[in-house]
Amino acid sequence: MTGELAIILAAVLLVAAVGAAVITVRTRRVVATPTERAVHAALHTASLAARALRQGLDTESADTAAPFLRGLTGTEGVAIYSAEGRLLAQDPADDALWTPDVFDACERAAHESIAGGRRMLTHARTSTVVAQPMLAEGGDALGALVVVTARAPAPGLLGAVGEVARYATSQIELAELDASRARLDRAEVLALRAQISPHFIYNALNTIASFVRTDPDRARELILEFADFTRYSFRAAGQYTTLADELRNIDRYLTLERARFGDALKVRLQVAPEVLNVVVPFLALQPLVENAVRHGLAGQGGGEIEIIARDEGSDCVITIEDNGVGMDPDTLRTGHGDVLTNDGALADEKKDSAHVGLTNVDHRLRAAFGNDYGLVVETAVGAGTKVVMRVPKFRAGVRV
Repeated sequence: MTGELAIILAAVLLVAAVGAAVITVRTRRVVATPTERAVHAALHTASLAARALRQGLDTESADTAAPFLRGLTGTEGVAIYSAEGRLLAQDPADDALWTPDVFDACERAAHESIAGGRRMLTHARTSTVVAQPMLAEGGDALGALVVVTARAPAPGLLGAVGEVARYATSQIELAELDASRARLDRAEVLALRAQISPHFIYNALNTIASFVRTDPDRARELILEFADFTRYSFRAAGQYTTLADELRNIDRYLTLERARFGDALKVRLQVAPEVLNVVVPFLALQPLVENAVRHGLAGQGGGEIEIIARDEGSDCVITIEDNGVGMDPDTLRTGHGDVLTNDGALADEKKDSAHVGLTNVDHRLRAAFGNDYGLVVETAVGAGTKVVMRVPKFRAGVRV
């Protein structure tokens, strides 16, 4: 029995050893071939260059990206020039490579490539200088990538320089697109603030003034609410906030409006606790609630507003509904207000001042989360208005 057991154990160990050997061989074959390692290294280098250039093209980003761009071209030196032909960075920074004649050749080639929008080759003693313009989609030069090499400018090298320049250009264009989106978002927030100012602040101050003599304590409370409302609405913070903060500011707004309308204005609020930390565009709810009060209820001397925020899987759905005068849907579609598209979402055409904020919010939602997240408006004459806002509970890159 002992002999048989020894034989079995020996067989098991042999199988295990063979298996381990096979696994080891397979692992070594899967890890990387020289070609795969070269590809991985190139992709990693490209990602490091992109990280710098996505901040835009300036001295700092060019200085950070230059070593990685030189690694991608496989040349002895790289210089990056701005659209105006100004040297932003060179790599290696301090090296005997950058002799006066090489430096002059780089300057000349860079200026000519930017002006002509084409690749330029020139020579400086034992080196060859290749300048490749970084051309945007519209044909404008964003700058120039200049390489210095001791090798003959073979087609493979020229092709590599061209591809690296195009890659750098795409990252710079993405940075400019991000910056233009941020500027647009700031402009839209400013537009919302401008809308708040004339229509609401005047009425709020008048309401507070009416309480100064008759009910000083009430006037003091309203002044504090008004101060907190304006502090939030005109803050210099980022373009996003939490739903909890938006609702808190809406409560201040409605407190001031209830002081004006009295019992004629009723508000019902129903919010699922799990969506309070959902991130929404700053001042996304204010125009919707203000629209309901000003254009839905004020014309009939009061009414009821219902605000619901519920959890729907990966999304948060916010509904603001009033029982005011409503609006003719055909009027919305024919250009006297924000226009409803076939799927019920808002599209931008000639705007009526009553609904200027709706299109603004719709645009910002779509810009932040995609076209699946615009506003949906349901309304009819005499039947009130219901505005539905859907936002994802999480979206990469969107944070407070």
